[in-house]
Amino acid sequence: MTRIKRLPLALCVLILAACGGPADEAPIAETPPEPQSPPDILLILVDDMGWSDLGSFGGEIATPQLDELAEGGLRFTQFHTTAKCFPSRGALLTGLYPEQVGMDQSPLSRIDNGVTIAEALRPAGYQTFMVGKHHALDNPVDRGFDHYIGLRDGASNHFNPGLTPRPGEPPPARKGGRYKDGRWFCFDRDCFQGYTPEDPGYYSTDYYTDRAAEFIETAAESDAPFFVYLAYQAPHDPLHAWPQDIDKYADKYTNGFEPIAAARYARMRELGVIDESYSRSAPTFRDWSSLSPEEQASSSRRMAVYAAMTDRLDQNLQHLVEVLRRTGRYDNTLILFTSDNGASAERVRDGDSDVDIGAEHPIGTVGRWASLEADWANVSNTPFRYYKNYSYEGGTSSPLIVHWPAAITSPGRVVAANAHLIDVFPTLLVASGAPYPDSQPDGAPPPALEGMDLSPYFSSNTTVERGKPVFQRWQRGRSVRTERWKLLSYAAPGEPAEDGTWELYDMTSDKTETRDVAAEHPEVVAELAAAYAAWLARVKPASADEEGS
Repeated sequence: MTRIKRLPLALCVLILAACGGPADEAPIAETPPEPQSPPDILLILVDDMGWSDLGSFGGEIATPQLDELAEGGLRFTQFHTTAKCFPSRGALLTGLYPEQVGMDQSPLSRIDNGVTIAEALRPAGYQTFMVGKHHALDNPVDRGFDHYIGLRDGASNHFNPGLTPRPGEPPPARKGGRYKDGRWFCFDRDCFQGYTPEDPGYYSTDYYTDRAAEFIETAAESDAPFFVYLAYQAPHDPLHAWPQDIDKYADKYTNGFEPIAAARYARMRELGVIDESYSRSAPTFRDWSSLSPEEQASSSRRMAVYAAMTDRLDQNLQHLVEVLRRTGRYDNTLILFTSDNGASAERVRDGDSDVDIGAEHPIGTVGRWASLEADWANVSNTPFRYYKNYSYEGGTSSPLIVHWPAAITSPGRVVAANAHLIDVFPTLLVASGAPYPDSQPDGAPPPALEGMDLSPYFSSNTTVERGKPVFQRWQRGRSVRTERWKLLSYAAPGEPAEDGTWELYDMTSDKTETRDVAAEHPEVVAELAAAYAAWLARVKPASADEEGS
């Protein structure tokens, strides 16, 4: 198994907007010195992580490094995504809605509008590096990154993303269909389909960390700031982890779903990341006693491996922090950590069967593609409803941690602001001092950024008013979010999003969407529905069938 090497740690994403609630009323103190130079930026994106998986958000998984960053920085509890992997990545990189950049239907697309964060920071003197999952057809080195190493494609085997088994190993589990020839990996401009690492100790989380750490150490030799976008595949399926990490959690989940979910909810209240406006939504996981002993063993093993993957992420981040400290870049590094959507209930199966690919091999090993599945995904998203792909909070909410010792005052604050991925780009422009480019790669002027600057939250709890709603649309789901209201719908199978029936939730008192008040406020429904229609006509004037991924 691979020894974890050094890691670059300095997340870059600030995403807040309008706060509210007791957590936002704490006094600001301990003003840090003004940064003497533009910050280094480390933007860390994980894949399919649930809202309550981290210790600092109530989870039982060991995440001491992320918990330390949260205590020394800010936790955003109302940060939102698009509910799906590749649209979220398009929104994050461009500060635009995925509908505007051609990333709302299929990962077999390129960013075809706007500019990327890297294309803004590089002309301002930043060294730019991306490592990990991109999930589009672009090569990031064509979109502002000096270097790119990683999975240009979607989900792949964490131990062996290729087609060829290594000596002593079974064939690596992989998806079929259009992925039968393997996933695409890139090493700057050299891209390969079906990449099989020679190193038997390859594991995606460790490998990506090592490459990012190498870049940070090299970049730190220069006076120029760096921007590192580190996009891990974990804890997205297949569920793969090192045996010693799995062993930590082997007995943790054998009592089933409810004890874990209840403990998480209680811990959230204790930590102050939720208040009375977060009632616990009705669980959708099954009664543990209704599962056979074999089903219980399989299910608890899935969650144990998922926990091990999350634990391993945190171990790697510890090493990245060590690199930043050793190179003297830690205090002026803006670190942001978030996920692309909520925990996933998606299931990958072997053809038309109801079993995992490689079901003859143990869960967690190279030969098997196991998924977390709906029961544990519901637990991971406690206290919210549903999961990835849904417009409900369980699909669109992700934990956000922001850490920047040189600029954040009164660390440890919890910020309840209506924030979104589209806010990251404008916030980083303000933090770095870089101007927004006046032209796209093709020479045309870029669209105006859709998000807002949230950097005022670094030093103040004063509410930042958005001034306009935040919109979301993916497959059958759609939503409109203001400071108070959330309008959403989820259409029946086979129906387009626009055929769904609107539901309305008052997010000041019901952040877990347990009481639909649409019938009580028809005027609000009409106003927000009209805003949605106008938004859709603006960002996606030509309709198209949704393909998915």
